[in-house]
Amino acid sequence: MEEDQNENSTSPPATVIEEWNGTSSTKLTKTATITATSSSSISIKRSSNAFTHISQRILQAFVPEGFPSSVTPDYVPFQVWDSLQGLSTYVRMMFSTQALLSAIGVGEKSATVIGATFQWFLRDLTGMVGGVLFTCYQGSNLDSNAKMWRLVADLMNDLGMLMDLVSPLFPSAFVFIVCLGSLSRSFTGVASGATRAALTQHFALQNNAADIAAKEGSQETLATMFGMALGMLLAHITSGHSFAIWISFLSLTMFHMFANYMAVRSLSLNTLNCERCSIVLSQFFKTGQVLSPKQVSSMEHVLPSWLSSWTSKGSDSLYKRVYLGVRVSSLYSLAMVNLLQSAGLNHKKAKYLLQQERGIINIVTHKDSTAADILQSFIHALVMAKLGDQGGSMSLESQSWMDKHYEVFLLKLQSSGWKTERLLSSSVVWRANWLVEYSDGKHD
Repeated sequence: MEEDQNENSTSPPATVIEEWNGTSSTKLTKTATITATSSSSISIKRSSNAFTHISQRILQAFVPEGFPSSVTPDYVPFQVWDSLQGLSTYVRMMFSTQALLSAIGVGEKSATVIGATFQWFLRDLTGMVGGVLFTCYQGSNLDSNAKMWRLVADLMNDLGMLMDLVSPLFPSAFVFIVCLGSLSRSFTGVASGATRAALTQHFALQNNAADIAAKEGSQETLATMFGMALGMLLAHITSGHSFAIWISFLSLTMFHMFANYMAVRSLSLNTLNCERCSIVLSQFFKTGQVLSPKQVSSMEHVLPSWLSSWTSKGSDSLYKRVYLGVRVSSLYSLAMVNLLQSAGLNHKKAKYLLQQERGIINIVTHKDSTAADILQSFIHALVMAKLGDQGGSMSLESQSWMDKHYEVFLLKLQSSGWKTERLLSSSVVWRANWLVEYSDGKHD
């Protein structure tokens, strides 16, 4: 009887529910502990203050969900430098816009609305046409050289702003100068947008490219607001002092170029383009080991070779001797004869043909070749060029090397973090089909 009474007097067990907040299972913060001691009694104990919760919500507007595990390690350094260069851009934009409006005649009684509108129309029209032409000429190449074109895009933007600032100094050539500036910035818009899309895909580790793009937009908006405020302040301080305006503009431009260079240098892309393929293969020839994307990033050049010869110092230039997707009818007669003989020997299985001419390796791709075939053809051509430098029999030895080492090389690339699905290169627009025609008219 006493045991029954003791059991009845024992209080029921308390149920505890913990409240956690966060965008990732690895980045959670306990915000409250809720305890139910009876059917009508509940106690809530807060684990974090309101300031911490608000700061976390603000941070979520600027960093991707699941940060930092949802992005690559080079995301933070790139975004820091990219935000700094964006800040300097919007500060300088106040100077260039001020000069442009002054040249058009804002504030002057002699200026007409129709005249200013026509000048602005010509400026915008030139930029639009330039953007379309640039896309036609270089659109397919932006993916394969994202780092270089990202840097070139901002350099062209600097040139465009410089044109706007210079335009009031030459009233007779004002329209021509501002149209050149607009043309320069149109290249920036196309190249910057295309390379940004490629970089966003690189940063996304959890198929979160859209989230990264949205948060990048928030970061850019914040940099824009600060940049415009600083620009207005600086424009007010330097108003009427041409020397101070030029010193400020050129100083900010130098910083802008430096920040862009550091941003691009911080990237470690794991996709294979022509230059990265060349660097990795050369190292594999020497040591039998494959360099990681981070190691290769410090060796590849980011400036165009026509802009500065020293940029290629330390990088492998083997890829410059390989031409992918060559048009068959553009070859010399003797080279075409050799290619036809090669096609006759390999017509049933080959998805590409290699032709060597004066140290240059031409690649003719089959009309049915896949992305994997194009990657294999380019690596085969690099091997042929490398063996040619060593004085070997290029055709036979390169084929022997491919038979023995190509699969191992691909596996080592993958284990080192490289993507081997395709080669990032300019579009292969010229292809060929080879078959053997017998005397009775049959084809094989």
